[in-house]
Amino acid sequence: MTPTGRADRFRALHHGPGPLLLPNPWDAGSAVLFERLGFQALATTSSGHALSLGLPDGAVPRDQALAGVDAIVRATSLPVTADLESGFGTDAAALADTYAGAAVSGLAGASIEDATGDPARPLFELDEAADRVHAAAEAAHGRNPAFVVTARAEGYLHGRRDLADVIARLQAYQQAGADVLYAPGLSDAGEIRSVVTSVDRPVNVLFGMSGLTVAELAELGVARISIGGSFAFAAYGAAALAAREFLEHGTNSSAALARAGHEAMGWS
Repeated sequence: MTPTGRADRFRALHHGPGPLLLPNPWDAGSAVLFERLGFQALATTSSGHALSLGLPDGAVPRDQALAGVDAIVRATSLPVTADLESGFGTDAAALADTYAGAAVSGLAGASIEDATGDPARPLFELDEAADRVHAAAEAAHGRNPAFVVTARAEGYLHGRRDLADVIARLQAYQQAGADVLYAPGLSDAGEIRSVVTSVDRPVNVLFGMSGLTVAELAELGVARISIGGSFAFAAYGAAALAAREFLEHGTNSSAALARAGHEAMGWS
């Protein structure tokens, strides 16, 4: 599929009969696995990619992050949207450079969040955050193909559990040019419904935070559901359990799980 075809396909998947389910690969191998399992599109995970490099989330430099994204795009025929954190830039020119560079890899989309990375000031002020979304959207939409920009309101992940503020931010990001809106950390059906009904763009929800099923989220009007770094950490958790058993008990009960992974990749 051409880059234009991927971008067009990804945009259309947000308007299907049910929510678009996005697993979050952290490297080329996990991208191939999720494609083989039947997913229709993929979203990278900054935390999962950082984990694969032995780093904490937020510690991967832009060029290394973009290289990881490029490896995933090249490994799969599916549309891919990238977790580009806060855009790896403080001004409009730097943000435009990040999103223009991301487009070169053939991405179908990318996200931008309003977290600063500074514990003393965890979120950008609303006007500045909206301007940053506008800069990212201009860069993304000025490419051929124009890829999908997801704007993220990060307040719930940084101790600011203010639904009115989240909605005001998402509405501003919509006006700034975002194609998809996302507030990770929402955990209540009423909150999710309020967000969905307050904006005119598809809404992404982070799966597992609310305990709601895919069917229940669909009933709330959610257009897209992603998993974040959960699968990456689950994979490392399984490896840790198997390694600890090997080290401490001299046994290996993970052989069946290893065979399942081998088969899932289609290797005989």
